[in-house]
Amino acid sequence: IEYIVKSLVSNPDAVVVERRIDEKGVLLELTVDPEDLGRVIGKRGVTAQSLRTLLRALGTKNDARYNLKIVNNDGDMAADDCSISGVKVQSFVI
Repeated sequence: IEYIVKSLVSNPDAVVVERRIDEKGVLLELTVDPEDLGRVIGKRGVTAQSLRTLLRALGTKNDARYNLKIVNNDGDMAADDCSISGVKVQSFVI
């Protein structure tokens, strides 16, 4: 995921993926620069959905469940009060 996202964004040095394991599976917390947040989410969430599909395939192969949380570089989750290109983004854990 980190390799793919770094190729999408304009500031690849700001991309960080943290992995946490709990009883629900593996949570990948993707941190990106605020300017790149729209690129990672994509129009109508298409890019984020594609990342989720890749994780689902990986989970099937490894018999695990992967979740992706996209966070901007300020540590704020891309959530209720985040606006991208005038479009309000709702709670965003995929």
